[in-house]
Amino acid sequence: MTILLIEDEPVVARQLEKLVRQLEPQATIDGPLPSVEQVADYLQNNPRPDLIISDIQLSDGVSFDVFGRLEVSCPIIFTTAYDEYAIRAFKLNSLDYLLKPIDPDDMQSALAKFHRWQPDGDNFQQQFRAFLADMTGHSTHKSYKRRFTGHYLRQIVSVPQEQVAYFCRDEVIYLHTLTGQKLITDYVTLDELEELVDPAAFFRANRQYLVHLEAITGYQPHYSGKLLLTLRQPSSLEITISKDKAPAFRKWFEQG
Repeated sequence: MTILLIEDEPVVARQLEKLVRQLEPQATIDGPLPSVEQVADYLQNNPRPDLIISDIQLSDGVSFDVFGRLEVSCPIIFTTAYDEYAIRAFKLNSLDYLLKPIDPDDMQSALAKFHRWQPDGDNFQQQFRAFLADMTGHSTHKSYKRRFTGHYLRQIVSVPQEQVAYFCRDEVIYLHTLTGQKLITDYVTLDELEELVDPAAFFRANRQYLVHLEAITGYQPHYSGKLLLTLRQPSSLEITISKDKAPAFRKWFEQG
């Protein structure tokens, strides 16, 4: 049995791979793959896997994009940090989903469901196309969060998107404004925030930073292939974009 893992966060990817290897020691594990582009290349040039375990939000888009372009006839277990997506559709199409952080018992149950799964090929394809159409509709009409709240000087402060510089994870999630304020938010993970914000306005630079387009003045290429972002004053912070995410960032920054 071959299982394809799709996950763009390195730490999460390593944990996911370790967990799946523990639960399915006889399986061949391919990936983890971090981007839509790499997933498309894999599916076009390799035998079909028996099972796909896939994050929804990847470094250069959402996994639905590639599943919509290519014929996928194997079951998929989706993972996500935020359950706004159409949960009903997952259930109707014999698919499963896991909320991050992934509980080992939940993964074990999902894999057990896979082993019980008996596909009707034609029916599966029809249902899966309907599922993707439903997902596309949700993505197209999705409304993104435009204001964020945080704790500042014993007050709850509301900050419009236009005044956000970046979010930073450092034990808790901080909101930094363009004027230099630092607020503690009630969000638990950056993955959760990434599902809420407009992807045209915010970019997940790395595991620690989710940065707003208006805060970026430019970037400097590094010899290693990474990019070093420079932000508007008063911030002197340099945020690093990994080599893998650099192409997606350049495209996003130019389009913005």
